[in-house]
Amino acid sequence: MATKPKTLHDAFYETLKDVYYAEKQSVKALKKSAKAAEHAELKQAFETHAEESANQVERLTQVFEMIGKPARAKTCEAMQGITLEMEEDLEDFGDSPAADAVLAACAQAVEHYEIARYGTLKTWAAQLGYADAAKLLDETLQEEKKTDALLSEIAESLNLDGTEPTEEEPATKKSGRKAA
Repeated sequence: MATKPKTLHDAFYETLKDVYYAEKQSVKALKKSAKAAEHAELKQAFETHAEESANQVERLTQVFEMIGKPARAKTCEAMQGITLEMEEDLEDFGDSPAADAVLAACAQAVEHYEIARYGTLKTWAAQLGYADAAKLLDETLQEEKKTDALLSEIAESLNLDGTEPTEEEPATKKSGRKAA
């Protein structure tokens, strides 16, 4: 019996299941990161995005409903790798002055993965005629981009040792180095 060729709809559904898994893992990782963060603004960013991510999971459930498929997760090996790396980095740097810088970098790896996936899903949804799904996916994509920009801003405010600069040791905005 010949197998039916895979379609863009199949790719959309498989990627949707993948990102559904990734987003659920992201909620857990963000909560863990919020507990580990020392920098107040970084901690708040993690807490806020954990709540946003929980809402994003709900949006994904709506997208599944829109395409008439069950909301099912498919193990996302990319997210597993990113979260494993975060665990290793927390173990290696957890008690160091660089811990918050490392946490921010790990969170950005998650955001960059999600930005890539949501951008693809939004495009495919539009191509497949799922205009409402494309709008929901774009809403999430914009949140991911906003979080990535915030994490960049926070990371730039950390000095080279990975600690929050003091008033006596201001960091320059671009390099993070102490002002002369």
